[in-house]
Amino acid sequence: MSAGTGVSVWRQPSQVWAVAFACVVAFMGIGLVDPILPAIAESLQASAVQTELLFTSYLLVTGLAMLVTSWISSRIGAKATLLIGLGLIVVFALLCALSGSVDAIIAFRAGWGLGNALFISTALATIVGAASGGSGAAIILYEAALGLGIAIGPLLGGILGEVSWRGPFFGVVALMAIAFVAVLTLLRGPFEKREPMPLSAPFRALRRPALAILAIAALFYNIGFFVLLAFSPFPLGFGALGIGLTFFGWGVALAVASVWIAPLLLRRFARTTVMLGVLPLLAIDLVAAGILVANPAALVACIVVGGLVLGVMNTVLTESVMEATDFPRSVASSAYSAVRFLGGAAAPPIAALLWHAYGPSIPYLFAAASVAVAALVIAVGRKTLRRIDDTESDAAEEAIALLIGEAA
Repeated sequence: MSAGTGVSVWRQPSQVWAVAFACVVAFMGIGLVDPILPAIAESLQASAVQTELLFTSYLLVTGLAMLVTSWISSRIGAKATLLIGLGLIVVFALLCALSGSVDAIIAFRAGWGLGNALFISTALATIVGAASGGSGAAIILYEAALGLGIAIGPLLGGILGEVSWRGPFFGVVALMAIAFVAVLTLLRGPFEKREPMPLSAPFRALRRPALAILAIAALFYNIGFFVLLAFSPFPLGFGALGIGLTFFGWGVALAVASVWIAPLLLRRFARTTVMLGVLPLLAIDLVAAGILVANPAALVACIVVGGLVLGVMNTVLTESVMEATDFPRSVASSAYSAVRFLGGAAAPPIAALLWHAYGPSIPYLFAAASVAVAALVIAVGRKTLRRIDDTESDAAEEAIALLIGEAA
C-alpha cells in the first residue's frame, strides 16, 4: 500500500513509528476506564455520579487545554511538547493506579487530560514532518493509530480490569513510559516550522458565526456521544471483560465509519446534508437504547450501531469546522474542541443523576433530545454554513486538520 508517491506507507523512519505507537496508547485513554467504572464504584464505595466524574475531569481539562496547546508548542517546540504530554500521562496514570479514593482519581484524571491534550495536539504535525511518502502516508498512519487506539482501549481495560480496577492504569503507565523513551531517543531534528500563536486566536475564531454554530451543535452532539460511551457500562450489567468487548466492537465500528463510510458519503452529498441525515439516525438509536435498556443483547447492538453513526458524524462535523472560517485550521480545531468537550464533560454525571432519579431509560432519552437539538442548530444555521458546502480545499491539509479535531 502506498500514498500515491511510490513510497510504501509502512516503510517509515523509526521516529515516525515511535510517535505513532504513542498515538495508539494516547487514544486508548479515551475508553480505557469504561469497563472498570462499575468495579471502581464497588471497590471504592463510590456512587455512579462520582465515578462518571472520571470522564468529566479528563474531558474538561483536555478541551480547555486545547485552547493553549498551539501557543505552547509554537514556543517550546514539538519534541518538548510531546515529551511533557507523555510525562504527564505517565505520572497521573500512576497516581490513579495508586489512589485509595474516587475523589483522588477524579483529580488525577484531570492531570491526565492535560498531558493528553499536549501530546495529541502535536503528534500529527510531527508525523507529517518525519514521514516518508509525504502527508498522504502520514495521514494513513495516523488514521490507523486513531482506529487502533479507540478500539483497543476498552478491550485492554476490560482484560486488565478482570484482575483489578487498578490494572488498566498500570497498563497505561507501562505503555506510555515505553513511548516516552522511544520519542526521547528516536525523535531527532526539526519536523515543523511554527509561527508563534497568540493566546487570543481561538477566542476570536469563535466569534465567526459559522464556527460558533458548529461548536454549539457539537456541544449537544457530544452529550449523546458520551452518554452512550460513559453511562452504558452501568445498565449493561457485565463484568469488566464483557464491557470491554462491547466497546471494542463500538470502537471498531466508529473507526471503520470514520475512515471509510464518511468519505464515501461526502463524495455524494454536501456536508450539511450528511449531518442532517446522520443526527436523526443517532437520536433514533439512542431512543432505541432507552427502550431496550433492560435487554443486554439489544443494548449491545444499539451501542455498536451507535459507533457507526458516531464515526460518520465525527468526521463530517470536524471537517466542516476546518472550512468554517479563514483562521488557521489548527486554531479553528482548538476553539471548536474546547466548546464541544463541555458537552462531553457534563454528560456522564448528568446521565447518572437521571438514572437514579428516573430509571435507566431516561439518560438515553436525554441524550437523544440533545442530539435533536444539535440537528436543529444545523438546520436553522444552514444558510450561514453554506461556506462548508461550497469550499473546495486541499485534500491533504483538510485531512490533517480533520484528524487533529477527531483526536482532541
